[in-house]
Amino acid sequence: QVQLVESGGGLVQAGGSLRLACSASERTFTNYPMGWFRQAPGKEREFVAAINWNGESTYLGNSVKGRFTVSKDNALNTVYLQMNSLKPEDTAVYYCAGSDRTYAGSYLPKYHDEYDYWGQGTQVTVSS
Repeated sequence: QVQLVESGGGLVQAGGSLRLACSASERTFTNYPMGWFRQAPGKEREFVAAINWNGESTYLGNSVKGRFTVSKDNALNTVYLQMNSLKPEDTAVYYCAGSDRTYAGSYLPKYHDEYDYWGQGTQVTVSS
């Protein structure tokens, strides 16, 4: 059973930065794409970012483009989400997700049901 553990959440003022990390329990996980989602109270889970197996291809959701970046360190089995210029509307529980499926070409999964493993989530709160 693959386990994903997020860390790095917390409280930050608007305009500030945070870096989330997601560690995977199995090294084979480095062969597959990983993603980040978030869910605010009363809202559906929203796609944030995805990254391919070697970290050379990324995709960001429209609401975070230009402010967030996603990267990974396969040697550490870890994926990162760097969040800059944070806004109060970024407040949510952030989830790391992993997919053990292979996708054609440069496609990166961006829908909830395309991922097979999920972390417990980490709270990010941005104050105004």
